[in-house]
Amino acid sequence: MTTVIEQRYRTALRLLPSYYRAEREEEMVETYLDGIDERVRDELRPALGEVASIAALAIRTRMGAAGAPARYAALGAVVRLFALLSVLLHAASALTEQALFFTWFGAAPAQDREGYLGDFTGHGAAPALYEALLWLLPLAWAVVYLALIRDHRRTAFVFAALAALPDLVSVVQHVSGGRDTVSVALSLATAVFSWLTVLALCCGFHCDAPPARLPLASPAPALVGTCVLMGASIVVWPEIAATGGSGGVAFTAAAATWLVARRRSPKHAADPALPLALATLGLAVLVEQTLTLTFVFQAHAPGSLIAVTTVQAGTIALLAAALTTTGTRSLTARLRTG
Repeated sequence: MTTVIEQRYRTALRLLPSYYRAEREEEMVETYLDGIDERVRDELRPALGEVASIAALAIRTRMGAAGAPARYAALGAVVRLFALLSVLLHAASALTEQALFFTWFGAAPAQDREGYLGDFTGHGAAPALYEALLWLLPLAWAVVYLALIRDHRRTAFVFAALAALPDLVSVVQHVSGGRDTVSVALSLATAVFSWLTVLALCCGFHCDAPPARLPLASPAPALVGTCVLMGASIVVWPEIAATGGSGGVAFTAAAATWLVARRRSPKHAADPALPLALATLGLAVLVEQTLTLTFVFQAHAPGSLIAVTTVQAGTIALLAAALTTTGTRSLTARLRTG
């Protein structure tokens, strides 16, 4: 006769994928029930720690753990590559913004420099520390990138959460400050993008996952090249800075690089992980660009700014659609042959 506690364990184990339950469910249930007095089995519930461990195992087994079917292995590869590319984009954006800021600060008139520093020094020690942290924490994305490349996963997880905090604070400030709907939505989209990256890191780089590897480029040149590309786009095309579109420029360059590599090497064409990860990254960037375009329209911005934002959003949408189509076809072919 099945007891209540056994039913509850089996319900919790439904979080696991079917292939894993078919192999391990009975063994796991027996292990959980071992040592529990049969007289109280109708009165107990699974411990919270046990349910949490089952949930963590469910994530790991669905993200390409050892022995996972091909579709789960592919999902894990896409999530890990999306996380790595997103961290690279966030790190390059933070480094580029700070480099451009110091360039401006060094050449700005003394009055402008004093006015900027007043945000840090004119309100007391605690507010100054708070503002300094919000200013510095985005740079933690660079630490995340380096830690991930060196396979220091716990360090990467901790610093990713710290790096994403300013975006969450921005949402709270926009909501509490009574800002318009589009501004709130834009800050929310930015925060969701950051925290989605954190979630992808935690889920994709589990204990059974392989080390992070960046395709088509070495880690250091990729970061430096992305910073240079984003910085140059802002310097040459100032409208990009006004719309936050340097991330779109980086995505466009990455998508174009993959399209060239795909034509030159059949190996790159057959791997679905990179195009699908890039497409997911492009979708996140596209959401931000679309909300930025809405904000630009509402603000009655100059026509050149609207044109730049519109063209960039359209280009990102086309590239993301092409990447999704190509990646889906490659994935379908791989699952059929696998």
